[in-house]
Amino acid sequence: MDQFGKSQKIVIVEDNISLADIYKTRLEILGYQCFTAYDGIAALNIIEREIPNLVLLDLMVPKIAGDQILETMRKSEWGRHIPVFIISNLNEEDAPAGLRDMGIEGYAVKANISDNQLDELVDNILKPADQKEDISLEATEEERTSFS
Repeated sequence: MDQFGKSQKIVIVEDNISLADIYKTRLEILGYQCFTAYDGIAALNIIEREIPNLVLLDLMVPKIAGDQILETMRKSEWGRHIPVFIISNLNEEDAPAGLRDMGIEGYAVKANISDNQLDELVDNILKPADQKEDISLEATEEERTSFS
């Protein structure tokens, strides 16, 4: 909940419907209000309409790719400051260049992130600093250097 007692909104942009539903169910149990978009056009429409507190963004979605969704958001008045966390099958070094320059909260490879880690990531982005827990995701040396 935010300081006004409202549920925080998350838009999940994921073309794998089963995976999107898993994310949605888990995050709704934690008290977040979730919206799912299975393609880039739907994603931009929902994000602009809802102005969520967070977007979980897959890069490889139909119609408009994730990096183009992010670029459109950052160029718009409504999407400029919305936190975005990328969850993709692509390793970050294989992803389109410049994602971090567009301002993302972080990047994770789907195969390397557990459901519990997803919950913790979202909580750490959305909870006020005094309510955050210290968590560390186990990362290989290669992953740590790619975030630098």
